Amino acid sequence: MPLPSALSRPLTLPVVGSPLFIASGPELVIAQCQAGVIGSFPALNARPASLLTDWLDRISEENSAYAAAHPDAVVAPYAVNQIVHRSNDRLDRDMSVIVEHRVPIVITSLGARPEINEAVHAYGGIVLHDVTTNEFARKAVEKGADGLIAVAAGAGGHAGTRSPFALAQEIREWFDGPLLMSGAIAHGRSILAALAAGADFAYIGSAFLSTVEANTPTAYKKMVVDSTAQDIVYSNLFTGVHGNYLRGSIVAAGLDPDDLPESHASAMDFGTAGGTRSKAWKDIWGSGQGIGAITQITTVGELVAELAAQYREAVLALTEKTSPCSAASASA
Repeated sequence: MPLPSALSRPLTLPVVGSPLFIASGPELVIAQCQAGVIGSFPALNARPASLLTDWLDRISEENSAYAAAHPDAVVAPYAVNQIVHRSNDRLDRDMSVIVEHRVPIVITSLGARPEINEAVHAYGGIVLHDVTTNEFARKAVEKGADGLIAVAAGAGGHAGTRSPFALAQEIREWFDGPLLMSGAIAHGRSILAALAAGADFAYIGSAFLSTVEANTPTAYKKMVVDSTAQDIVYSNLFTGVHGNYLRGSIVAAGLDPDDLPESHASAMDFGTAGGTRSKAWKDIWGSGQGIGAITQITTVGELVAELAAQYREAVLALTEKTSPCSAASASA
């Protein structure tokens, strides 16, 4: 199946920047789009809610102005993430703003809602839905999602436990629409691996947390740079949904990362940290397992350029490795 127009535009890399709670704002999204990868942010990041209109106007206007001033540049579209769980009391208001601005790509999380999909389709937009299992993927498509985001083991924030290769393989057995892969992707080699596994795009979040444009404290950026996969803790304590967090931030909050109690999904609030004074995302910092590849604080432009160079090197290396096999196969 060909990709919908919103996803088929030329890009610097086949990458969608995942929406990062608190960290993703207009500065990050604009920088991502102008670097040639699809940028996104959670609608809930715009606080108060009235700010969402201003953010969408700014992103559209600055990207259009940049494209006009740089006709040869690759400027990617943007996406807005909606938490469609019933606990989101801003959903209807934010959706009206999204529809009014004809946001090209809407990413939905924590529940598949046909009425949300229909509202986006009515103006020509597309919906990509976060899934952690093949079962959830089928339900999302049945309810009208255009594409799927396989949020696999190792992804930052709310993440599943399935191997990205296993999850992508199961989904591709029956779904030929847009597929994005998430899970410890922070290097050009990993982007190529995602495509080889059957995805159309790599879905990258944690690598952008340490960029200059991310709305993250300097201490957060430094912790991402200084941490590796062994510093990631998987827990549902902080929001009621399992996710990956930086060990150092848990320790700083006065908690023992090796002895965290379990929470219940009914406690889902996306904020309080299991009855502590710490707040998920604000004090307890999310991150995926791929951050060992991130070694310095950079701009988004520098990060995308580095990923692109790594990706090209990976493609070349793979070609060199497989060409003898191809020649042998052809001669046989």
